[in-house]
Amino acid sequence: MNNAIRRSQVMRHVRAALILSPLLVMGCATVKPWQRELLADPIMQSDRNPLQSAQLDHIYFSREAASGGRSVGGGGCGCN
Repeated sequence: MNNAIRRSQVMRHVRAALILSPLLVMGCATVKPWQRELLADPIMQSDRNPLQSAQLDHIYFSREAASGGRSVGGGGCGCN
């Protein structure tokens, strides 16, 4: 019985390793120099319009009555 429990634990670890191995390998990618031009395109930036991002941050933090995350101060009154 004890040997069967150990075998099932080993098989569980082997299955987990087989499932997680492809996930770890998928995150690795080599970017060639001629592909970097596409990645550096302004459309790929998450913050393309700083003014709009600042306004959205102000609205979010005013509604949530919290500060932090993006160095925005103030409370929930909307007067910051």
